[in-house]
Formats: sequence, C-alpha cells, structure tokens
Amino acid sequence: MACCGHGGPPYNYINLMTCGQPTATACPVGTRAVSWDGVHYTEAANQIIASKIFSARYSKPSIKLSCLYSNSDNGGFAAGLGFYLGPPSGRTFFNRTTGRFSDGRLYIDFICEGLKIKFLSHYLESSGSDFTHGVNFAVTGASTVTNGTFPIATQVLQFLHFKNKTRELRPQGRGSLIGEEEFRDAVYSFDIGQNDISIGFTANLTYQQVLETLPASISRMKDAIVSIITNGGRKLWIYNTGPLGCLPQTLALRKKENSTLDSVGCLADYNNAAMAFNALLDQMCQDLRSQYHNLTIVCTDMYAIKYDLFANHTTYGFEHPLMACCGHGGPPYNYRNLMTCGQPTATACPVGTRAVSWDGVHYTEAANQIIASKILSARYSKPSIKLSCLCY
Repeated sequence: MACCGHGGPPYNYINLMTCGQPTATACPVGTRAVSWDGVHYTEAANQIIASKIFSARYSKPSIKLSCLYSNSDNGGFAAGLGFYLGPPSGRTFFNRTTGRFSDGRLYIDFICEGLKIKFLSHYLESSGSDFTHGVNFAVTGASTVTNGTFPIATQVLQFLHFKNKTRELRPQGRGSLIGEEEFRDAVYSFDIGQNDISIGFTANLTYQQVLETLPASISRMKDAIVSIITNGGRKLWIYNTGPLGCLPQTLALRKKENSTLDSVGCLADYNNAAMAFNALLDQMCQDLRSQYHNLTIVCTDMYAIKYDLFANHTTYGFEHPLMACCGHGGPPYNYRNLMTCGQPTATACPVGTRAVSWDGVHYTEAANQIIASKILSARYSKPSIKLSCLCY
C-alpha cells in the first residue's frame, strides 16, 4: 500500500489523485512503509536496499561497492546525452572541444564578453559549473514540439527546478547562491523556433502545411514565456528565428530540381516560412507588452542579422557563404549526411578561413562575433534597448 496517495486499502492509489496532488494524503511520519507513492520506495525501504547492495551478498561476483567513483548550446547536448563532440570543433580560441557546435565561441559567449561577465555554464553540466552570472538551458536540436529533444517546456521545468533547488540550498551556503532579487532582475532570453520549421519540412509537409503548424509553435513558446513571468521574470529578451533556407545542410538535403532559390541562393520556401514564424512572434511580443505593462520585453531580429551575413558576405570578408567549413563533398555546400563535421570522413577548411557556416547548421566563431556585436548594438531590437542597460 502506498504511504502517500488516495483511496485507502488495499493500495491507496487512484490515478490523477497521486502523491503531491491536493486530494492525496501521506501516512504519519515514522510509518514503516515499503512504497512511498505507489511507484517509488520510501527512505526506510531504500536504506535496507542500499545495505544489501553494500553487503555484496546479492552480487556476482561478490565485490563490495566502496569508493568506486571513477553546457545557445555551450555543452548541454553533450552533457545531457553523453554525446562526444570531437575535433575539430573548438579549434579556435578554446583549442579543445567544449561541447559547442562551432570552431570557437558562440554568440552568447561574445555577448558575455561584451558585458564583461564570465561565460555561462550549462545547467546540465555536472562538473566545473559556475552560475555566478547566469545559467544556460539551450540544447542543440531543441524545439517547442513536446516530443523533441529537451523541448522548451522541459527547459522551463529545468529552470524552475534550478530556482527551487537554489532557494533550498542558499541558507546552507550551498548551490548557486543566486538570490531572489537576482532571479527577479535577471534577463531571460529565448532563441527557439528554427527546428520547429525544419521538423515540418523534414516530415515532407507542403509549404502551406508548414505554415499551418506555426501558430501552435508560437503558442507553446508564449506558454513558456508566461511561465517565466509567472515565476518572477521581469526582463525578457526574445530572438526571432534565422534564415533556415541559407544553411548548407538545408540546401544539400532539401533542394530539389524545382526548388525556388532567392537572389542569394537560399531556399525561398524555408526562408519564407521563417519570416512567417517571425511575423507571428512579433505579434506575440506586442501582445505580451500589452498584457504586462510593467515588464521589459525586447525582441531582436536575428533573421536580419544572420541573413546579412549571406547576402553581403563580401562586406565581412567571408568566402563561399553557403558552404560549410567543416564537412564533406566540396562545393557548392560541402555537406553530406552521415559524413558531417566530427566524422572521420569530414575535413575542415584551413584555420583562418572566413566562413559563415561551421558544420552546415551552426555558425563559425567569426560569424558569431558579428552576430553578437549587432545584438549588443540594439539596432535590431524593438524597443531599441541595449542589453547592457538591462544587466546592470
């Protein structure tokens, strides 16, 4: 019988009335129960389980377990899924792999440098994390779609867990030690949506069908933002999505003989879908400002910032903007599935090459530096507020 639940004997368990719900009650403290909530075990049971494990009587061979102890995405995918992102990623600046899908720093790293704060540690990184100046929850491949990898709803739950755990440990002088006022004054940034669009096209939806999925994506994004607001967030920085149709991966895998390309050589349908998403996002930002008059809500045009790198690449000294620096296959895109950057069949362009795309999906350090400088300039933001003004 569950210690904590509803319904009484013989099992004290009724669905939707489980432990933690208002209708559930717990057995008196000190009760010797095996099951806590109908699924998991009580502390008393776990103590006995652990003692038997340590005894080695139930192990083959009988070895005693004693001291056998042998984080945009800056290591979250690597930490969360145990994914090894090997060389040549990280060859610039860090001179080692860091879990960043780039040859060096990401735009968020350059923003941290511009604000004169430490690089953010990832929430999922268990070792060496420093949350003095904030936390990164971003994970490569994330979307608003709930069955994806670390969707935005999960990232919000991770934040709430982080905040609650910080509150619990702070009186003991442990944990991140971020104070309640710091949580209130923090800038909460959102950069998601590109994978939602990509998921639709990859599922072979028509352009019109992809457009029909976008309101639901915006709705899920708004739900996440409102959750942050409900839990004390007052400063929100929201990025729209970039030109998906200009990515070498998209062009290499999705371009067909009858595909329409824009003047830069990007897939028009993909970029038009991104702009449609951004129009809905802009309306969402306006709605949030109307609803929450006392909050600061800044929306940054990441599409314009990134598209400029492709359209006016010579201005920045970039060569072959639609070709991945690290990949396989050579011109025009240097991208082949299953032969991507980090695989033995892939090679990287020489160090110092001015490329926009690192691996066909993510940007190079050189591109990220320009992206960050434009974000920090506030010229691409509505309202035109500098991020530095919100952080101090």
